[in-house]
Amino acid sequence: MERHPIILDCDPGLDDAFAILLAAASPAIDLRAITTVAGNHTVDRMTLNARRVCTVAGIRDVPIAQGCDRPLVRPQIVGSDIHGESGLDGPTFGPPTVPTDPRHAVDLIIELLLASDGEITLVPIGPLTNIATAMRREPRILPKIRHISLMGGAWGLGNRTPAAEFNIVVDPEAARIVFESGAPITMCGLELTHQVIATPGIIDRIAAPGTPVAEMAAAMLRFYASTTARRRRSFGPALHDPTAVAWVIDPTLFEAEAMHVDVETHAEFSYGRTLVDVDDVLGLPKNAIVPTRIDAARFWDLLIDALASYHA
Repeated sequence: MERHPIILDCDPGLDDAFAILLAAASPAIDLRAITTVAGNHTVDRMTLNARRVCTVAGIRDVPIAQGCDRPLVRPQIVGSDIHGESGLDGPTFGPPTVPTDPRHAVDLIIELLLASDGEITLVPIGPLTNIATAMRREPRILPKIRHISLMGGAWGLGNRTPAAEFNIVVDPEAARIVFESGAPITMCGLELTHQVIATPGIIDRIAAPGTPVAEMAAAMLRFYASTTARRRRSFGPALHDPTAVAWVIDPTLFEAEAMHVDVETHAEFSYGRTLVDVDDVLGLPKNAIVPTRIDAARFWDLLIDALASYHA
């Protein structure tokens, strides 16, 4: 099996935690670094949460580097209404024993890419501030990026505003830089991620091994189910972020099309919207692969098997 070197850029975040666990457990992934960014909460809390998850799971050989603490332009917003005041509510955590790498996340991303032979895939599953900052600071990394598999955006309704998905609207200017970079991109948006809902039966399967990771994962999902249920158009606890990791592991799980994607950075009401040219009405170059369907049963098997591989 080919192992895909990745840098996982995240803002943990309940669904981010599952992406970390999937990436670290998969034999198809060579997890080179975990980098954190302000998003679901402040970057300090996001870094603490990454350390917490890695401590419980015993992930000790992957550097965790803290990144940008605010968007490029807009005021910071956080997602505590969904992820709780800690950004990772549900489980009870002890003090983390996994350290933080002293390098800034942007510096680490640049360092790893420049030292590579173009084999590293970036998997950003939070706001794109770190990735855009790295691109602007050191343009030589662009030809070194094998692919970018990101979670963000939507071609229909948003989940933070009526028009915009959370990860994109937190830092639309950064997202626009990334989509205009020329790097090969896969965009796992809301229409895809709402196809993988953690039902009570799924949560029971995840909890079944009774290991610390299983108990942590089940507690996160039960809290996540309680916060998503408060929304009028609740889809349930969708595991958005692990889909971007799953794309790297096994693209055959997905149906996808190449499309042109822009990011709105000027409008008053649709600020942060991803404008996805589903019907190719503009005839512009297709700058992203957009998965439209996922085999949910196979996705859950993949994720649950990964979680079960963490032993007590």
